[in-house]
Amino acid sequence: MLLDKYLPRIEFDSYEDFKENYRVNIPEDFNFGFDIIDEWAKQEPEKKALVWCDDHGEERTFTFTDISLLSNQAANYFLSLGIKKGTVVMMILRRRWEYWICAVALHKIGAILIPGSLQLTKKDLIYRGNSAKIHTMICINDDYVIEQVEQAQASVPTIVNKIVVNGERAGWRSFQDEVSGFSTEFARPTGEAGTKASDTMLVYFTSGTTGEPKMIQHNYTHPLGHIVTAKYWHQVQENKLHMSVSDSGWAKFGWGKIYGQWICGAVQFVYDMDKFIPTKLLQKIQDYKLTTFCAPPTMYRFMLQEDVASYDLSSVENFTTAGEPLNPEVFNRWKELTGKEIREGFGQTEGTVLIANFPWITPKPGSTGKPSPLYDITLQREEDGTPAADNEHGVLVMQNLKKAWPTGLFVGYYNNPEMTEEVLGGGSYCPHDVFERDTDGYYWFVGRNDDVIKCSGYRIGPFEVESALIEHPAVLECAITAAPDPIRGQVVKATVVLTKGYTPSPELTKELQNHVKHTTAPYKYPRIIEYVDELPKTLGGKIKRAQIRKEDEAAQK
Repeated sequence: MLLDKYLPRIEFDSYEDFKENYRVNIPEDFNFGFDIIDEWAKQEPEKKALVWCDDHGEERTFTFTDISLLSNQAANYFLSLGIKKGTVVMMILRRRWEYWICAVALHKIGAILIPGSLQLTKKDLIYRGNSAKIHTMICINDDYVIEQVEQAQASVPTIVNKIVVNGERAGWRSFQDEVSGFSTEFARPTGEAGTKASDTMLVYFTSGTTGEPKMIQHNYTHPLGHIVTAKYWHQVQENKLHMSVSDSGWAKFGWGKIYGQWICGAVQFVYDMDKFIPTKLLQKIQDYKLTTFCAPPTMYRFMLQEDVASYDLSSVENFTTAGEPLNPEVFNRWKELTGKEIREGFGQTEGTVLIANFPWITPKPGSTGKPSPLYDITLQREEDGTPAADNEHGVLVMQNLKKAWPTGLFVGYYNNPEMTEEVLGGGSYCPHDVFERDTDGYYWFVGRNDDVIKCSGYRIGPFEVESALIEHPAVLECAITAAPDPIRGQVVKATVVLTKGYTPSPELTKELQNHVKHTTAPYKYPRIIEYVDELPKTLGGKIKRAQIRKEDEAAQK
């Protein structure tokens, strides 16, 4: 078991024991490709690593030996193209199995990997390409993706290689055709060519509330930070199938589909779906007898619109969720239908899981759980930085970074030392998320700082209003935002997607408003309700509240 090498203790008696005594050993030259993938292949050559399938009848199973040899081959191929330690490579591969091969190969070389979403436009790619000085693009054979990259290339002079996966394209190198001729032997680089734990491994572009996306920089210790994510939140089991639903362009992929899970020896189950269809996902969970499963709350909500009880989900021992707050109504209905709780977790692109419902914690519906032992987390009053009391709004702060840098936390902003100093130089990090902590030590998400609504002197968190609304049978999902108001400054607005059988009407609007008044404090009810067919979302399933706010502000002008 590889965990023994990195954790002085694996088993804990209680959450308090876990919080107080969890530690990670970090070798100076830790490299996920050599120390995890190759080591598993050496210890257990036939150990399963990845089970992959898609919507077109394709299925592939890979052992750690397969991943080791194929990544060696890819590493030799990439070296032949001028990719070396520090070279920046962007991959847009959705959930293709080649992602795992290429990512491990790039980690072995010491190249810097930037995952990218299928939704990136020409403009997005030009900005990313020039900001990070991207050298190579590795992309799925998708018309939209190929077109955007080709249109952007003329404006990004650093791009030397364009590699297409799963097919051929004029002007592109074919990964399948070209990689096969290279050796499956790849010696671990030493000296200046070798990687140190402190070298940059991964860069994520993440959107803030203002300005262009920022480049979040992780070093080679980042995978070790995800042991907590996989072992103690997802509760993966060695040699058992784990599924996290995420596209490879998002940090959630790193959270749930590669690093911590493979360190723990779990088998990645990957369903490369063309489109999310709830019944198909339920069928996969049943047919492959998954042991652990993680998906955004949105997916649980849509699965609950189907006949969940008709699927045999009994193999799943632990359901988890992140990406958006989990409404109590969804938690309760899922437990009623499956007998299992959904353990919510919270975190960011900048780190690993920050707060979660760990094994020793009995989940409270609607609560995110308790802090990870990796982080010294506190809540502070926004106005003066003093500690927030129990049941009081406070911004989340990770403190004492200079005393001990948390394993897995980002180390700065790539190519931007000024912003790194501004955000991290004081020895703490504030991601601007607002929470409340109850008297039992459970944390409750209120909203992003910019999502909190200030109406007539009240501060209203969107999540509590959304949770009240979603209890009504007419509401499939909703987003609560602040809408401009000439008298109150801001008022609460609900953008609502209705369940089947309901249609918008003034009577329904009044009914929903009254429902919120009776479910939560009356002043929190939505004065405006807009009905839509679907909410704007990222590929990862997060609701784009900022987009709704911007559209409302533009409509006022």
